[in-house]
Amino acid sequence: MHFETPVSEPSDAKAGPWHRGLTRYHWFVLLVASLGWLFDTMDQQLFKLARTPAISELLPRDEGDTSKAAADARKHLVVNYGSYATAIFMVGWASGGLAFGVLGDRIGRARTMLLTILVYSLCTGLSALSVHFWDFCLYRFLTGLGVGGEFAVGVALVAEALPDRARPSALGWLQASSSVGNMLAALVGIGLGGLEQAGAIGASWRWMFVIGTLPALLAILIRRRLREPERWKAVAATEEVAGDGPKLGSLSELFGDPRWRRNAIVGMLLAFSGVVGLWGIGFFSFELIRSVFRKTFEAQKLSPKEIAGKLTFWTGITSLLQNAGSFLGIYAFSKVTHRIGRKPAFAISFVLAMASTAFTFWFLDKFWHVFVLIPIMGFCQLTLFGGYAIYFPELFPTRLRSTGTSFCYNVGRLVAALGPLFLGLLASKVYSGYGETLAWRYAGVTMCSVFLIGLLALPFAPETRGRPLPE
Repeated sequence: MHFETPVSEPSDAKAGPWHRGLTRYHWFVLLVASLGWLFDTMDQQLFKLARTPAISELLPRDEGDTSKAAADARKHLVVNYGSYATAIFMVGWASGGLAFGVLGDRIGRARTMLLTILVYSLCTGLSALSVHFWDFCLYRFLTGLGVGGEFAVGVALVAEALPDRARPSALGWLQASSSVGNMLAALVGIGLGGLEQAGAIGASWRWMFVIGTLPALLAILIRRRLREPERWKAVAATEEVAGDGPKLGSLSELFGDPRWRRNAIVGMLLAFSGVVGLWGIGFFSFELIRSVFRKTFEAQKLSPKEIAGKLTFWTGITSLLQNAGSFLGIYAFSKVTHRIGRKPAFAISFVLAMASTAFTFWFLDKFWHVFVLIPIMGFCQLTLFGGYAIYFPELFPTRLRSTGTSFCYNVGRLVAALGPLFLGLLASKVYSGYGETLAWRYAGVTMCSVFLIGLLALPFAPETRGRPLPE
């Protein structure tokens, strides 16, 4: 695969650490954007942890049939409906991402970030009130609207507010905060799983969503101190004076210009590959892991209630391991891309993600395997997302930065919503005759081919290392 020779880094980027010269306000912007994304991903992870127990409780069951065939049919039903709920959440995510991405260019990054945080916090709380499967999906769709909008405005805000030399590293740390959010969710799951096992609370999944409302408090901090970037204000003022000039947040302009159109399509393909890999395969590894855990706990002759509590607890531990790996993976991308460029770093990441995911789904079979394979898979899969945060804002001008970034990340996610459905169908229909564990193995390995799409798109991507943001 051929790669362009990256432009060398500006000379001042070699004059010391990336954070040298940052003001208190620069740090405040990075902190607020990172917290917004941290809590956003915490919500995503809470959904992932709560999905199976929530759907198991919300779907009606035939209490009179206790046969093994009925139990197996129930498991397949939960798998299918879990795929539906995930796909609906991702459609909301993509829809909200597009809408708030355009809004971020038109009314400003700070104002839009405030709206997204309020939407995903309050609608997460509504999920705790679910009484059946379809209202649960409605609340997840509404939550997805806010979740999808936060990423684009957050990275655009940091990219424009901080100096160019600090931008790639700052965006890498912003994306790494997503792993911290995921680990916070895992800790919540572990704590609530312990309380459920002790009989102190009922369904722990409802309490997970109650805790998910807390990020709304961050909106108070944003409203009081956060300002719009000077770069965006200058472009907005120019549009107001010119009247009929280039438009802020214009989808027609994004696709009317060949340069921005190519960048948008290439970025979307890169995101599609990684998002399907993570949400359509990697995050469903928890179903495979649960089957391994369940086999271990059933061999210990535990009661169904004890097994439920232990599954919640150990799934939380697994999430901590996966996200500890992902934190290091995102950090590694920011370091590697600084030295060799965006495109070679992406190529390495796609290969590692494909290999580690296939290996994990094929070989994970014992309790101790979880503690080795899951952190490695988390590291390799999430390196790609460090690349998205750094690379996508570098593809578009200020007037289209939030719109273009959101298009790449969220249209890719909209198409990727088919990933969980396809994986669920593979596991519950195509490979169902092999048993629960083997079905997830074969489905996951089959789906790993999606990482090839990102590799095939890379030759058409521009190299942006060492270049200023386009205008």
